[in-house]
Amino acid sequence: MALHSGFARVSSLLRSALSVSLRRNIGLSAVLFNKAKDMDPIQKLFLDKIRDYNSKSKASGGVVDAGPVYQKNLAEETTKLQRLYGGGDLSKFPQFSFTGLTCVMRIVTADD
Repeated sequence: MALHSGFARVSSLLRSALSVSLRRNIGLSAVLFNKAKDMDPIQKLFLDKIRDYNSKSKASGGVVDAGPVYQKNLAEETTKLQRLYGGGDLSKFPQFSFTGLTCVMRIVTADD
């Protein structure tokens, strides 16, 4: 009797795992099938423009088609931020160190 119920549990677990796996694989194959089909011309144009912008951005090392006005505004804003926040490298995330602080946690029970 115990062997039968153990087998039934294992069988149920295997069935549910197989069901999940099949659903995921069918969903994945549908996505891959859609990618294999020809793209919509508008989608293709959009992706081409994104790829073109990416290559221009890598070549220029920053914002594409940024004129002298943009560069001037960027320098002014960077200077203003460094003055407001004490300088430092604005391209890096700041390092925080909390000293002298202790965390006190009080557990409330029904007796309190």
